[in-house]
Formats: sequence, structure tokens, C-alpha cells
Amino acid sequence: MPFTREDLRASVERAGEAHWRALVAHHEEAYPRPTPTPGGVCQAEADRLNDLGLADRPDLTLSESRVQRIGSEVEITHVFRKTLDGAEVLTEPFRNYAPEPEG
Repeated sequence: MPFTREDLRASVERAGEAHWRALVAHHEEAYPRPTPTPGGVCQAEADRLNDLGLADRPDLTLSESRVQRIGSEVEITHVFRKTLDGAEVLTEPFRNYAPEPEG
């Protein structure tokens, strides 16, 4: 079953309030330069993980999604758990949600 925007929001929230606040601040502090909303980032991440085939892996469960601010960008790392032994598997950190340049 493919990941949804709601799945990703819940995953960010499981990582802790600071991770969700990082997404909100990334959007709000970039004003007036446009950045995706937190919901837009969650939708894009759901689509990206689906495109990578991670939603189709019965051996992995999305545990949490960690968000941190790196300058004017956010970096997102997803933590999956292996269903057999509970070991954590982290995705490569992903950044592609920077504000558009001015001018």
C-alpha cells in the first residue's frame, strides 16, 4: 500500500515535536520566498518513498522521519525498522526543499 501525506506527517510527528516544528519554520521563515508547506513536503516525501519502492517492502516499516534545518533547507532522513529483527535502516538524507532564489 503506498505511503500517503498523512503517513509521512505521522512519521515526522513520531520523531518528535522539534521535527514537525522544523518543517513549519522552514515554510514560515522563508516568507516572502516560497517554500512548500509542511503538508506539501510530506506529500512529496510520500511520493518519493513510493517511487523508491519502499512502500512495497513487507520487510520494512516506516518508524519515523527526522527533519533538521540546514541553512535555508530542510534535510529529511527516514527511519525504517526491519520486521524480522527490529533493526533500524536509515535512508540517505534528502534535501530538495530550499526557497526559490530571489530576483
